[in-house]
Amino acid sequence: MSEGPAPLSRLTAELSQLPGIGRRTAQRLAFHILRSDDSDARSLAAAIIEVKEKVGLCEICFNLAEGPQCRICEDHSRDEALICVVEEPADVIPIERTHEYRGRYHVLGGALSPIDGIDEGDLRIAELRHRVAAGGITEVILATNPTTTGEATAMHIADLIRSQVEVTRLASGLPVGADLEHADEVTLGKAMTQRRTLT
Repeated sequence: MSEGPAPLSRLTAELSQLPGIGRRTAQRLAFHILRSDDSDARSLAAAIIEVKEKVGLCEICFNLAEGPQCRICEDHSRDEALICVVEEPADVIPIERTHEYRGRYHVLGGALSPIDGIDEGDLRIAELRHRVAAGGITEVILATNPTTTGEATAMHIADLIRSQVEVTRLASGLPVGADLEHADEVTLGKAMTQRRTLT
C-alpha cells in the first residue's frame, strides 16, 4: 500500500519521532499541515527554527533562556536564598503556575539512573553544590519527580548538602478532589506519613 508522496512520508516519519505522537497521529498532523495555508506552514517551520537557534540554557540555573540568563534569574525581586531543584526545564512551568514560589531554580538535566548509565557526572549536581558553597542560600527544596529515580536523586543530593543548608522535599500524596478508592498504595502511604495537624 502506498504511503503517498515521498515528502508527505518524510514529514509523517519526522512527526512520529516526537514524544507521545504515534504513526497515525503523525499522519493526521502531516495531512493537516498539507491542507493548511502556506503562511501557516511557514510560520510553524519558522517557529521550530527560531526555538532551535535562540533558546539555550541559563548560565546560572540551566533553565531555558533566550540569552545568557533566564527571566527568573534576571528577576531581582525573586528570593535568592531559596533554590528549588527540578529534573527538567519543563518542571519549572507547573511550579511557576502555582504562584506560591518566589525563589530561584536549579535544573539538573535528569535524574540518577545507574541502570540507564546516568550517574552524578551526567547531571548538574556539581553546579548545585557550587551554588550552595558560595553562600547566601538558606534552603534547597528538592522537587524531583516522585519516581524511584527522582527519590534516589533527592536523597543523594540531600546527603551531599544537608550539612551546609536546610534541605526540604516537596510533600506528595493525594491530589485535591481525588477519591481514596482510586489512590494507589504508595501515594496513600505517602499521604499518611506526611499528614499534618489541622489549624
